[in-house]
Amino acid sequence: MERVNVGVIVTDARGQFVEGLRREDFHLFDDGTEQPLTDFATIEEPGQVLLLIEAGPAVYLLEGGHLQAALGLLNGLSAGDRVAVVKYAEAPQALLDFTPDKQDAAASFDQLRFNLGYGSLNLSSSVSKVIEWLRQVRGKKTIVLLSTGVDTSSANERAMALQQLKTGDVRLLAVSLAGELQDSPPSNKKKTRAQNPAQPPQQFAQANQLLKQLAEATGGRAYFPVSEKEFSAAYAEIAQLVRHEYSLAFTPPRQDGVVHSIEVRINSPQTSGPNAANMAYRTDYRRAYVAPTPQ
Repeated sequence: MERVNVGVIVTDARGQFVEGLRREDFHLFDDGTEQPLTDFATIEEPGQVLLLIEAGPAVYLLEGGHLQAALGLLNGLSAGDRVAVVKYAEAPQALLDFTPDKQDAAASFDQLRFNLGYGSLNLSSSVSKVIEWLRQVRGKKTIVLLSTGVDTSSANERAMALQQLKTGDVRLLAVSLAGELQDSPPSNKKKTRAQNPAQPPQQFAQANQLLKQLAEATGGRAYFPVSEKEFSAAYAEIAQLVRHEYSLAFTPPRQDGVVHSIEVRINSPQTSGPNAANMAYRTDYRRAYVAPTPQ
């Protein structure tokens, strides 16, 4: 039986994650019509986190500092969460299949080999391929994209990746690795300034916009840290987002092969007084799916 999975992150007016919600607190609508939930997993349910890491020349200049900060993400995940590691330049290459062993995930960073020179950075087509890989994975799924956002994929490939993300069941959280390259000259320890493959400011602006689009298509978030402290804060928040996702599922009411809108509403907290209006919950989730075609 076909079913649609919808991951929902719930925060209150202070930005704190809301725990303890039950199945009956959620109401899910398909094209405006409420649907019964066929499955409901609480935030304690383990998640699958795929780290997709750019392995191009610009990231090489950062000397792996962002990967050290990413260890904070691994440490912040729950024991049951499974992690996979994939690198990409021209195409994605798996370094580690899903495992709950965070030490294995950290060790896989040592397998990263960066493409030096001016080769392709096919971000969008790599995301599309990874989404295909994740179709067979059940439960809560998150892509954590570590990337400058520079993309040599075609416009059609970018459009396809955005459509896959918009209608898929994978949340994407993006961390830009370009902040240091945009705001200051890179270290000369590895390359001279003349060899710097960093892109011009206009291209970085386009790259930042693409990272935002990829994340927002899934109800995710994009981060643009420029210091070690900001990297650590971003990864710490991502670990919390992964751990605090409710997983809902429903059966499509129609098999018409077209895009349907999704809306999730949550019962309002029982509060009164002058601040009651400020206690509404914020929900982050995918907004659409493609219904199955008639058999």
